[in-house]
This record gives sequence, C-alpha cells and structure tokens, in this order.
Amino acid sequence: MPAAGPPALAKTPLLLAPFFLWGTAMVAMKGTTDHTTPLFLATVRLLPAGILVLLAAAWLGRPQPQGWRAWAWIGLFGLVDGTLFQGFLAEGLTRTGAGIGSVMIDSQPLIVALLAYWLFGERIGLWGWLGLAIGIVGISLLGLPETWLLALGDRLLQGLHIPVQLVGPAIAELWPTDQSWLSALFNNGRWLMLLAALSMAVGTILSRYVSRWADPIAATGWHMIVGAIPLVLGSWSLESQQWQQLGLSDWLALSYATLFGSAIAYGLFFYFAASGSLTSLSALTFLTPVFALLFGNLFLGEKLGMIQWVGVSLSLVSILLISQRDWLTARGWKTRLQPAVIDPALPEVPDRSAQ
Repeated sequence: MPAAGPPALAKTPLLLAPFFLWGTAMVAMKGTTDHTTPLFLATVRLLPAGILVLLAAAWLGRPQPQGWRAWAWIGLFGLVDGTLFQGFLAEGLTRTGAGIGSVMIDSQPLIVALLAYWLFGERIGLWGWLGLAIGIVGISLLGLPETWLLALGDRLLQGLHIPVQLVGPAIAELWPTDQSWLSALFNNGRWLMLLAALSMAVGTILSRYVSRWADPIAATGWHMIVGAIPLVLGSWSLESQQWQQLGLSDWLALSYATLFGSAIAYGLFFYFAASGSLTSLSALTFLTPVFALLFGNLFLGEKLGMIQWVGVSLSLVSILLISQRDWLTARGWKTRLQPAVIDPALPEVPDRSAQ
C-alpha cells in the first residue's frame, strides 16, 4: 500500500469478494445440512469447483504443473487445505450455526501472521499486532458462550478472583466430561471449526510454496481435486442417503457454494496469497464471519446479541488497523519494530489489503 494514503476504493471489491462469497456460502451450506451428509457436502463443494478452476486456467492459458516438486506441494496443499479444511468445516457445520462456525474458522489470521513473520519475514509492526489482538478478542466475543462471558466480566469487575466453579460449566459445555477427549473433540462443532481454522492457516502458508513451483490458479484447481479424493472415499464408505433427501433449493444452495464459495473465492484468494502480504490478506478473513452472521440472521434466523455485535465491531476495527498499518506508520505513528527482509525469491506486489 502506498504511504501517501489509503488504497483506492476501486480495488476493494475484488479484495473483499472471497470473504463475502465464503460467508454467504456458509449460510447456503448450513441450509442443506439436515438433508445431506457432511463428507458428501464437502465433496460437492470441492470436486466440481476444482474442475471449474482448471477449465478457467486452461481458458486463460495458464501453465499446468510440471515436475515432481510441483505435484508434491500440490498434494500436500490438497490434503491440508482440501481434505482437512473442508472435512472439518462440513462436520463442524452440522453441529453449530453458520455465523458462529464462520467466526471460529476465521480465528486463523493470527496463526498466518506468526507463520508468515517466521517463514517469510513479513513485517507485522505494532499496529498489525494490535489489530490482530483486537480481532482475536472480537472472535472470542462471538464464539464463546455468552453466559460464560457475562459471568467472567462480572467476576473481573469484582476483583479478578475467578473460582473454578465459574469456568467449570463453560468447559463442560465445550468439552463434556462424560466423553473421551477424542470423542469430545470430534463431536463439538466449535472444536471442529477451530481445527478447520488451523488447516486453513497452514494451507495459506503452503500456497506460497506451491506458487514457487506451479501456477497459482492451476494449482488451486488441482489441489481441490486431490483434496476431494479422500472425501469421496470417506463418504462412499462411511455415509448413506447422501443426496436422496435433497430438494431443488438444496441443489441451488450447493451450486452457489461450489461455484461462488469455492471456485471463484478460492481462485481469487490463493492468487492473491501467492504474491502479496499473507498477513494483510489473511486479516481480511475477519470479514467472513461478519457476512455469515448477517446473512445467517437474514435467511436462517440466527440472532445476534449485544455481545456478538460488539465482537463484529471489534473485528472491523482489527481489519482497519492491520490493512492500514503501513499508512499509519508512514503518517508519523512510528514504531521501533523495523521491517524484516523479505525473501527475494518471492514476487512483490502492492499490499492489496487496503485480511
């Protein structure tokens, strides 16, 4: 982003498109969960989208992957960001709301920021860290049980003496004591969404390595197809009645999630991630739960309380601080943190965040 001022608004819609499409796709997918199975849902979202992206890559004349290194990175990318991310997302979506599920997934920018800082030397700076911290607080307000937050706030006001009795019910809600840890983990929608967040964060980092050996658009399509293979096998062997109860509205919703929520959104996101600031791009994912919550309220009747609205507001503030951190610093809000050296092998483009 140029130091002279905030980026042009004309660039913003394209940057926001993946996150708008992901948020609304979550709502569309949630509306079908009562009529289908999770792994089939993940497969339908991933496999056709991969084929569409490859057709688009061929139409644009993008080169296909060449060599074992390119295919090895695409295979790892597909396993993490395709199989694990979409699998955890679909399984978690059957156990939680679209808005809250999206919130839990989009807790991943802090992981991306730390990994990008460590691996690529991306500068975060004081404003970036402050924005990430505010964003995590916003995500927490949206995702944690409201009764727990109210009780915790009451105790903090009384002098920060928090007894075990306070956190016990909240822990029991997230991690029932009558289940094994593994059973509790894979039967709780919020934990599954957090696993999806971790998978997406690692996938975002892997996309940078993939782009060194393969065209990012072609690699995005192939990683979807590779990632869908285990999902197809899992659905075929573990599930039944995958599509028999789906109606016309369900197929339309799945088509939207496939075409717009996967093919177009993933193509744009990983094209951006291959060449720009991973921290800034990833920070924009805080917008995804905002879209999911708003459209979940509109179409699914998912309601937001006062605490959730505060969380949404803090998420928007975090995006502003992270995306404009260079401009704030250049305008005189100097920090003692110096920019790290960026890997010269990586392509340089202007900061598009203006995640």
